[in-house]
Amino acid sequence: MALPRPVKAVVFDMDGLLIDTETVVYRAMQRTAGGIGREMPFATFQRMVGLQHSASDLILMEHFGPGFDLQAWSAEVSRHFREELAAGIALKAGVMEILDHLDQAGLPRAIATSSGLESVRLSLGPHGIVERFHALITRDVQTRGKPHPEPFLKAAEALGVDPADCLALEDSHNGVRAASAAGMMTVMVPDMLDPTEEMESLCIRIARDLHEVRELLAAQAV
Repeated sequence: MALPRPVKAVVFDMDGLLIDTETVVYRAMQRTAGGIGREMPFATFQRMVGLQHSASDLILMEHFGPGFDLQAWSAEVSRHFREELAAGIALKAGVMEILDHLDQAGLPRAIATSSGLESVRLSLGPHGIVERFHALITRDVQTRGKPHPEPFLKAAEALGVDPADCLALEDSHNGVRAASAAGMMTVMVPDMLDPTEEMESLCIRIARDLHEVRELLAAQAV
């Protein structure tokens, strides 16, 4: 399937798309829940994927019930996450290749993420790719997070490109909703969440990985 129009910029999500952090966060939550004699069902975690912390916290409170110590939970999850971060978290398949292609094609790119700037630098910094993005739209500069389109609209503005001419790459349902609402050509690269009929209706393509997205972009240049 060809792209509907020429791509002038690419906007990436981070967690679960560029780096395998979603898997690590879920493990950290499982370890934390086990430590207090509770469980963290995968279905509950899936509901939080792609959301800002404030929205995820509401889901946690709903799951664990009144009186749940959210602050202690967050501190313990963060501790487990940082332990794995120190050991190294892998980039997702095709990241370096698609960035190399964008360099060759002279296409600007941004990250639009629900994570904070510190998380971006901690996660991507060891791989030396933070500087390969022309804009970082983290939760620190967002008034409204995904599924609201603001993160993607801010990314397009920062790159100086019309949203309609941007290709958005997402792994989460809320991210896809946000990118599509911003008017971007949206591709879902599933990670922890399977594509649904809604996702298929909002996306121009469901891709197996970033290698496939790079091939899509390369075909455009032919």
